[in-house]
Amino acid sequence: MNTRAPIRPTDLHSRRAQLTTGPDAVAEGRRQVQAAITAWDVPVDPDVAALLTSELVTNAIKHETGETITVFITCCFGHLRVDVHDTSRFFPVLLEATVDDETGRGLMLVDTLADKWGCDRTPDGKAVYFTLAFRPDYGGGWRSRPAGSPRLGLVGKDRPALNRPHPARARTTRRSPRCGGPQG
Repeated sequence: MNTRAPIRPTDLHSRRAQLTTGPDAVAEGRRQVQAAITAWDVPVDPDVAALLTSELVTNAIKHETGETITVFITCCFGHLRVDVHDTSRFFPVLLEATVDDETGRGLMLVDTLADKWGCDRTPDGKAVYFTLAFRPDYGGGWRSRPAGSPRLGLVGKDRPALNRPHPARARTTRRSPRCGGPQG
């Protein structure tokens, strides 16, 4: 008997959205990521993915000199990855915000909630990304969550807090050689 294992594609799903750098860009970036998660039935928390996308898009708009930014969403090999491209050459820096600071907590959220994050130089500027690993406790996707069951990742009665590390992995912090900031 001569059988072969099926060839696994490199990229299972991908989506690209070009956003105009205006007040609606953050909401549109969130909608694009949530639509991809729903369409592809990705077993990650869409609220966490939307929050992290909001942070990266907000940072890109804040530092963008052009009129557009690009969001790439890919899903392959057990991870959802979101890249936000802009024309700025400055890499993001993870800040230690004090209680009185009004800003500076966005990358702290990304560092805490993402499985991995970082940035890469591109010919036109940079791309900042985060990844979320598939979670078996989501059972194949957000849509398959039974009605009335708790949404994991949200704070509330009988629900885990957002700032607890993912139960399936130990959290370690290391310096990112490409961003100059910690990443998980």
